[in-house]
Amino acid sequence: MSKGRKQGDGERRARGGSIVKKMLKERSELLSLLMELSQADPRHAARTDPDVLLEFCQVLVDYVAAGHFGLYERIISGQERRRNVAQFAADLLPRLEQTTEVAMAFNEKYAPDSGDPDLTRLLEDLSELGEELTTRFELEDRLFGLFLEPAGGAH
Repeated sequence: MSKGRKQGDGERRARGGSIVKKMLKERSELLSLLMELSQADPRHAARTDPDVLLEFCQVLVDYVAAGHFGLYERIISGQERRRNVAQFAADLLPRLEQTTEVAMAFNEKYAPDSGDPDLTRLLEDLSELGEELTTRFELEDRLFGLFLEPAGGAH
C-alpha cells in the first residue's frame, strides 16, 4: 500500500472519528433534555417548558442529521473502504431509517414552529421515542466500534 493511500485512509478515519465524537456529544445533550422533559407531571404536561421542548427538538434533528449526512452518507456513497464496516452499515441502515422516521414525526408534532403543539400525549410520545432512540444508540454503538477500529483490527 502506498504512503499516500495510508495517509488518505488516516485522514478519512480522523474525519469519521470527529463525526462520531460530535454525535456522542449531541447524544449526551439529547439524553439530558429527554430526561428533563420526561420528569414532567403527567397531569400537567401542558405546563412543559416550551424552551426545553424546542431545544430538545433542535438537538434531536441535529443528532439524526449528523448521523445521516455525516456518517451514513459517507458509507452509502462508497467512501468507506472497509468492507466489514460498509456491510454492517448496509444491514442496519433500514432500521436506523425507521428510528429517523419516528424522530422526525415527533419533531413535526412537537416543534414549536409547527404551531401550538397539543401536549396531552407528550409523555407517551417521549416514551415511544426513547425506546426508538435506545435501539438507534445500540446499533450506532456497534457501528461506531467497527468504524473506529484500526485498519486490520479484529472483525
